Amino acid sequence: MKKSIAGIRKDYMLAELLEAEVNPDPLFQFEQWLSEAVTANVPEPNAMTLATATFEGKPSARMLLLKAVGKDGFAFFTNYESRKSKQIIQNPFGALVFFWPELERQVRIEGHIVRMSSKESDRYFKTRPVGSKIGAWASPQSQVIPNRRYLENLKSDFQEEFSSREIVRPENWGGYLLEPILFEFWQGRPDRLHDRIQYRLENGEWTLERLAP
Repeated sequence: MKKSIAGIRKDYMLAELLEAEVNPDPLFQFEQWLSEAVTANVPEPNAMTLATATFEGKPSARMLLLKAVGKDGFAFFTNYESRKSKQIIQNPFGALVFFWPELERQVRIEGHIVRMSSKESDRYFKTRPVGSKIGAWASPQSQVIPNRRYLENLKSDFQEEFSSREIVRPENWGGYLLEPILFEFWQGRPDRLHDRIQYRLENGEWTLERLAP
């Protein structure tokens, strides 16, 4: 007999998340939690879900890797002709979710998404491994392709093209920044009475408040 999905559950430890103990700046609080996830050897601690939507509000979500975080926002890179990029053009608001089950923690971030400058995208592209650079050229991201061989042939073509010269960034590939206006830090607690601390940006200042689980 198959186990009921409704019966799959985990009881959480007694870790607390208290208003008096969090940093008044949510960015610093995020960086602290990310650092602790790295220290705890969480697999791919910078993995995140990015949710975007069309102008009609039809959502879609996918996993990406956070590539940088700072006062300007949360950075990620992609093909500008991908589905996510087309949705960002239609509706420039998005949401991120980080989940670190080993620490029983989750962070939700909502904000406005803007495209990085060409110089910033070039700077990051130069740091990518050769295979990833070729992949950015070879993949017509989100488009229907006939088979895997089609992709492998494109990869081979671009490997040959760049065999004797620098691999430059494709013009249709680059970075975005999600500029946060809301953070929620979630800490698992027993009996599903989880701790949820929210930060809302109002008139340039962060308002901290507790949410019911």
